[in-house]
Amino acid sequence: MSRKQQLHRPGPQPGPPADDTGCHILHVDMDAFFVSVELLERPELRGRPVIVGGDGPRGVVSAASYEARRFGVHSAMPMSRARRLCPRAVVLPVSHGKYSRVSAAVFEIFRSVTPLVEGLSLDEAFLDVAGAGRRLGRPAEIARLIREQVFDQQGITCSVGVASTKFVAKLASTRCKPDGLLVVPADGVVDFLHPLPVASLWGVGERTEETLHRLGLRTVGQLAEVPPETLRRELGAAVGAHLHELAWGRDPREVVPHTPDKSIGAEETFDSDVDDPEVIRRELLRLAEKVGARLRASGNVGRTVSVKLRMASFKTITRARTLPEPTDLARVIYITACELYEGAGLDRVRLRLVGVRVENLGPAGAAPRQLAFDEPERGWREAERAMDQVAHRFGSGAVRPAALVRATDGDSCDGRDGTQ
Repeated sequence: MSRKQQLHRPGPQPGPPADDTGCHILHVDMDAFFVSVELLERPELRGRPVIVGGDGPRGVVSAASYEARRFGVHSAMPMSRARRLCPRAVVLPVSHGKYSRVSAAVFEIFRSVTPLVEGLSLDEAFLDVAGAGRRLGRPAEIARLIREQVFDQQGITCSVGVASTKFVAKLASTRCKPDGLLVVPADGVVDFLHPLPVASLWGVGERTEETLHRLGLRTVGQLAEVPPETLRRELGAAVGAHLHELAWGRDPREVVPHTPDKSIGAEETFDSDVDDPEVIRRELLRLAEKVGARLRASGNVGRTVSVKLRMASFKTITRARTLPEPTDLARVIYITACELYEGAGLDRVRLRLVGVRVENLGPAGAAPRQLAFDEPERGWREAERAMDQVAHRFGSGAVRPAALVRATDGDSCDGRDGTQ
């Protein structure tokens, strides 16, 4: 049985079709995306609680199947708590390379429908399909087409909200998950919004929700009836005005096809606090390799390298340096990150987390490139691009610097301790 035969094809939604006149905004959200991608290779786990995330003492949940969510497991939850809530869950490690490849294929489907695609993350996006109607039909028909193509081509399901605004479309996709399609008619926005809890409104976090509850406001409808000046007085001018507009379904934001990356980074929380500079430098190397690969994949170079250093006490410091020339080379990023770490004066200080980030980004081919540090005419750049090609074909762990190869990865070069 093929992987697609083990899934149910997205079908028509029950009930008469809703009026999608003027509803040209779609919000598409993959269903439990990381888990769904993993199950393509592990179909025997379908129907079981599955969690994707770090499994160390400080690991967190990146995604959970709907079977696991019934036990209260959700993303960003500490893995230790998730295991207590759902002890029979199967825990799988995160495989960013696989998710990126499937995401890229899904976004190609989106862009075959409309050029107005605003990606929010690997697994969700807004689409403006106003210009696609003559070619592909009404918005709800386009939403069904997207769901079918995602399933047929990638073997995973998605949920789609169709509405007249971005805010309502996103709420609609959330309300019809998993594997659903929901149209909120333009003249039915208020009826859809007002029964929802105030926490549904974009921008309402725990603190704002507590304030609203203290005022006796628990539904969007109750909030909508409060005079705007009262909301501004209780919540601040900007937040009060923002929530009043959303409570009546007013959201003027347009779909922005592409927002240039402002920075690209990666960070890691150690399983236990680390004070060994060699271990910390090795982690900086791993993060620099990841950031460099992401820069090259995005077609960007950056001028500023920064490190984030969080101590065992949770005190966090950052250090940054602007380079003479922009770079996408992991080697340059690593050398700079190590110098910033050493200059921070934290030698033998126990660290809980380290991070590496590159900022001040620009397109890689925008300016002539000078050789960096002691870079030869050919060498490091070609080597790193070759590593990118190998990683794209065989996965991100297929080739790594020798310093990142541990004895647990297989036989060591000297047959003793994995030292390369």
